[in-house]
Amino acid sequence: MTAIAADLLVGASTDFLRNFSPFNRMEADALAFLAERAVLAFHPRGTDILTPAMGVPRRFHIIQRGKVQARQAGPAAVTEYASLPLGPGECFPIGAISARRPSTNAYVALEDSFCFQIGAEEFLQLMQMSPVFHLFCTQYIASLLSQSRQQLQTTFSQRAAEQQTMTTVLGQLIKHEPVCATAATPTRAVLEQMNAQHIGCVVVVDDERHPVGILTQSDLLPRVILAAFDLERPVSELMTANPHQLAATASAYDAALAMATHGVRHLLVVDAEGRLKGVVSERDLFSLQRIGLRQIRASIENAADVSALQRASKDIRQLALNLIAQGIGAEQLTQFISTLNDALTRRIIQLALETHDLLGVDFGWMAFGSEGRHEQTLSTDQDNGIIWQCAEWENPVSIRNRLISFAREVNASLAACGFPLCKGNIMASNPDLCLTLDEWKSRFGAWIREPDPEALLNASIFFDFRVLYGNERLGDQLRSWLNKVVRGNSAFLRMMAGNALSVAPPLGRLRDFVVEDNGSIDLKKSGARLFVDVARILALRTGVDSSSTAQRLRQASGKMGVSADEVSAIIDGFHFVQLLRLRSQHLETEHDAPGDNHVNPDTLNELDRRILKEAFRQARKLQIRIKLDYQL
Repeated sequence: MTAIAADLLVGASTDFLRNFSPFNRMEADALAFLAERAVLAFHPRGTDILTPAMGVPRRFHIIQRGKVQARQAGPAAVTEYASLPLGPGECFPIGAISARRPSTNAYVALEDSFCFQIGAEEFLQLMQMSPVFHLFCTQYIASLLSQSRQQLQTTFSQRAAEQQTMTTVLGQLIKHEPVCATAATPTRAVLEQMNAQHIGCVVVVDDERHPVGILTQSDLLPRVILAAFDLERPVSELMTANPHQLAATASAYDAALAMATHGVRHLLVVDAEGRLKGVVSERDLFSLQRIGLRQIRASIENAADVSALQRASKDIRQLALNLIAQGIGAEQLTQFISTLNDALTRRIIQLALETHDLLGVDFGWMAFGSEGRHEQTLSTDQDNGIIWQCAEWENPVSIRNRLISFAREVNASLAACGFPLCKGNIMASNPDLCLTLDEWKSRFGAWIREPDPEALLNASIFFDFRVLYGNERLGDQLRSWLNKVVRGNSAFLRMMAGNALSVAPPLGRLRDFVVEDNGSIDLKKSGARLFVDVARILALRTGVDSSSTAQRLRQASGKMGVSADEVSAIIDGFHFVQLLRLRSQHLETEHDAPGDNHVNPDTLNELDRRILKEAFRQARKLQIRIKLDYQL
């Protein structure tokens, strides 16, 4: 009878654990090991389950019923950010028990609670037995994110089933040996080989098979036929040197993004030693998606008017939906959207230049905010400006007026393509944002020398700038000057830190989340912004040139000695918030729709709720670091 009862208890424990990650994916023998050793313990409301004073934890806990509050303890505690409720299926303490050190958190029963417990040694055995559990404990949020993407792919399986995945590695796309030539091969022989084998390109390699150039069919008309090139000359005089290349382990998505960024149709695939493995063409990638990169990019580049670009804008959104269905990560998605939106903006600018007299005017079209950070989602308005300079003999008033007239047309065309006019008038057609390099320095200088909290809050997106058309050197000069000025001004950085702390992560003390009156969370203002604001401060403080939030965090943290695992968890949290924003936006037909950026946490599945909670914890970690650094 005792054995039967024990079996029933083990079965009940197993059934419970299978409802939660990572136990639902754990190997059968490891799950059995856990269920057989798990003891159910009762903790009355208000009792301490684990505190730092108890020393190295002797047991690993999995909440079976009730609520447990995790509260930071010790001198580094920041009360208003440092408590979090845990519910059924959540575990503690992972870090402390893995490192065999006292917990930095106190865990208190918020209500009568039951927890499964196993001993510390059994926990370590379980990590050795189960790769799934080991990954969960060492890369907690990354592991959860991977599962979430798998769930999302299942949700969109009907659409995704019609397509191969863009996450396919390039090495798997290579079907044939590449056709190669040496630099000394006569051009005629290369062309005869292309014709005989019906191929679109030949790769020029050195003696060790490292690519040094490429010759494609599209090169023949301008370089051979029209230029009357002597075909007896070596192909090295005709080829495109330093061709774009990617590792065989890169994904089809990486190749698509590189083609979109550089405007090329072929990419060379190389091994770890840089030796040629094959060639991937746009044609290879088109078969992976119904709406292809070539179709969209060609429609943008060949657009004769704004009406054609309106259609391309809709195609960009559809392509983004397809990529969401394929499980592409948020960083890649937002980069892809931004890259194609950049191409669309550049074409709008080119069309506007045909009707405006700006010949010889030295200017750059600046992107601010999410576009400046390469982080555009499917719902975004315009944030742009112009940076320019003129010679002493030129009339600056005339140039400024011509630039503003030109900018009005560009802003109107962008609005027609689904990018609403900025309600705050942060647009290049605003005379206050059509400034010379020196005027931009003066504007930034005023914010830095005499920072006003409200003015600085409104101006923060200007620090996320890049030049996407025109003279990029003007933007580089402004960034270089800005980094030098800011690094020596602690009062300015402290003021920015105060602004960054003005919005707390929406984590409740008793409930999982703090929501607005309608039950939702604004993932832009109360989610992504938390990461963006701190990353901006860290970049300015350490002189990082990048405007991307993820790159700012990676580069600045490297200079500050923060561990790679810690940075990775923070960035994963940011990307999950971005992914939720994209998922809430893709069903909308217009940019800036009322429900964009909002999510009701009660509508999320249990896995996504856990990841969102963890993402907000990572945001809180960032804020605590800034709070301590600037003693706020």
